[in-house]
Amino acid sequence: MKAVSYRTYGGPEVLEYGDIPRPKTGPDAVLIKVKAAAVNPVDWKAQAGYLDGLIEPVFPVVPGWDVSGVVVAPGSDTPEFQVGDEVIGYVREDFLSRGTFAEYVAAPVRTLAPKPANLTFEEAAGIPLAGLTAYQALKAVKAGEGDTVLIHAAAGGVGTMAVQLARHLGARVIGTASERNHDYLRSLGAEPVTYGEGLAGRVRALAPKGVTAVLDLVGGGAIEISPEVAADGARLVSVADPAVAGLGGRLLWVRPDTADLTALSRLAEQGVLTVEVAEVFPLEKTADAQRLSAQGHTRGKIIVTVE
Repeated sequence: MKAVSYRTYGGPEVLEYGDIPRPKTGPDAVLIKVKAAAVNPVDWKAQAGYLDGLIEPVFPVVPGWDVSGVVVAPGSDTPEFQVGDEVIGYVREDFLSRGTFAEYVAAPVRTLAPKPANLTFEEAAGIPLAGLTAYQALKAVKAGEGDTVLIHAAAGGVGTMAVQLARHLGARVIGTASERNHDYLRSLGAEPVTYGEGLAGRVRALAPKGVTAVLDLVGGGAIEISPEVAADGARLVSVADPAVAGLGGRLLWVRPDTADLTALSRLAEQGVLTVEVAEVFPLEKTADAQRLSAQGHTRGKIIVTVE
């Protein structure tokens, strides 16, 4: 099968496009014909070796954790899915090797959910990692009716999901973003503020009594202003900065979860959750897709399609 893989850590230049063996399907996994896979920053960060202390690589590594596609072969004990089922998945295993930038991926059923029927494969591929991160972060801070949630990096891939989900839960949302993305955030129901120097004052101007929950989706010290903007008893979560623990919050590492992913799929079908696709690349151009992702200025998901 055709795939993109790497034999050593490095940047986009280490990616090789060519033929590799089709993965074997275990008893609790299904073989998926990949239609689309989303590029996430963690893909090229793992490829660069930044996660070497956390996740064992088994070279050659096929990168990618997000997928949408069609089940072509079930495992021996996978009653959840049948041949022909359209699925999405956050196909993260306990090692780096069998990723989603390939014609086929063997995916444990615990990583999968039905694809939203109303979304294209390209749109659907953008849901799993970003959607699950947002969904699980909002659960961690128990966001709901009456809350004022501050979301750092609200216009990013995870941030746009978090804004939509938090608004659906009945929360008021204040989101940090560059000024060029303010109108976009308003269209999602958030109140935008520009990040950078003076951010705490700008947040306080909108929420004089303080925010009741904070989602840090960017790191880089963003969580450190929390004492200045948070109300007493505010709940804090970060997906990028361990310093959140010192402020009484939680560091979150998103997990594959069929129930959560199914809930996201249903919300997409209901029109609650939408996915903006920024650009689409063919599989053989995955390196270019990574380069665009690494620039950090794209609004919406970068997608790789597989013929």
